Amino acid sequence: MTPAQPDADFAMQPIGHIASDFPDKFGIPRQPGLAPAARARLVLSPPFSDPLAVRGLEEFSHLWLTFIFHLSPDRRWAPLVRPPRLGGNARVGVFASRSTHRPNRLGLSLVELIDIDTRGGVCLELRGCDLVSGTPVLDIKPYLPWAEARPEARAGFAPEAPLRLAVGFSADAEAALATRPDGASLRELVIQVLAQDPRPAYHGAGRQGGEARVYGVRLRDVDVRFQIDNDAEASRIRVVDIVPA
Repeated sequence: MTPAQPDADFAMQPIGHIASDFPDKFGIPRQPGLAPAARARLVLSPPFSDPLAVRGLEEFSHLWLTFIFHLSPDRRWAPLVRPPRLGGNARVGVFASRSTHRPNRLGLSLVELIDIDTRGGVCLELRGCDLVSGTPVLDIKPYLPWAEARPEARAGFAPEAPLRLAVGFSADAEAALATRPDGASLRELVIQVLAQDPRPAYHGAGRQGGEARVYGVRLRDVDVRFQIDNDAEASRIRVVDIVPA
C-alpha cells in the first residue's frame, strides 16, 4: 500500500449543521462560552445520525466541535492578520490568531452539552455556542478537563477575557421584551452579546464621534438596535429598540 503523501488533499464531509441564536455572523461572541445564554442545536445528518454514534456522550458536560468557517471567503487568507483584541491595527501571524480567514477555514469551539435527542435521528442541545446558523460541523470530541484545562498556560496578546460594557434598555426595548414568551432569556442574550461590544475593532470602545450611529445585530428572530454612549467615565451600550427581523 502506498503511504499518503504529506501534502495530499483530504476530502471531509460534514456530520451535521448548527441551528443557533445567531442568524448572522455579526455580533457572534468572538470566543465560545462568553454568552452562556446562547443556545444552539447540532443536528446530525445521515449516516452519522445513528443514535449508536453518540452512545455514552451524555456522560460528558462539554464538547469540542470542529467546524468550517463557511461564511469566510474560500481560499482567502494571508500570513498576517489583525486580531480585534489588538484594536484591529497590529498584525500577528495567522497561526498565532483565531482568525476566520485561515488556509483551511477550520474552527474549534468548546460548547456545553445540555441534552441529546435521539427521536428520529440525533440532535444535540448546546449552550455557550459561538457559531452562526448553518455552520457545517466536521467532528465532535468530548472535553477532558484533566488533560485540556491548563490554567498556567500563557495566552499571548489575549491574557484575559475581554472587558464588558454596561448595557441598558430603552422603554421601547423593554416593552418589546415584555411581549415575548422568551423575553427573559432573550434579554440575557442581548446583554451578554452587546456587553462585548460587537462593533468592528476600529469602532471600538473609547472611540469618539460615533455615538449617534445606530447599529443592528440579529439575535434569534429579532433585530436588536443599539447605540454607544460615551462619557467621561466609560462607554456603555444602550439598546434603542428590538424589532422583528
